[in-house]
Amino acid sequence: MSAVFTQLFSQKIAQPLIFFPLLLLVFLTFYVGVRMLFLRVKAVKQDGLVPQYFQFNRGAKLPPYLIQCEQHYQNLFELPVLFYLLVITLFVTQQVTVWQLFLSCVFVVTRFWHAWEHLGSNFLIRRRNAFLIGSLVLIVGWVSFALAMIQNFIVL
Repeated sequence: MSAVFTQLFSQKIAQPLIFFPLLLLVFLTFYVGVRMLFLRVKAVKQDGLVPQYFQFNRGAKLPPYLIQCEQHYQNLFELPVLFYLLVITLFVTQQVTVWQLFLSCVFVVTRFWHAWEHLGSNFLIRRRNAFLIGSLVLIVGWVSFALAMIQNFIVL
């Protein structure tokens, strides 16, 4: 069993495959950004938010639906930055494995789950779980990369 895991853990694959999960996360970010734009227009047209608010993002009380979307958009530039860095680092160092691709896909699924919860029901426990699972998966990805680099350094 450990031989199978070791082979899966270290089996290299076509390096560019690692960019598919990254692209999905980029598209999610674009989607949330466009959604935020439409919600800002809605807040101005339907809820009386003055457009000058957006000059400095101060001086008015935002409707909850807009706060929620803006917070989520900001979230997409926090933890995912470490994911983007990991993907690029894996690609540049030729360390893309089946394991890393799997972890990357799981991380992106947790980001979509987090978006679904945050922009939908905003049920805090499920949203927290999506965040925690994604964070742990990302940590495992970075630790796996570090161990692979150490192993490669020792072999050299």
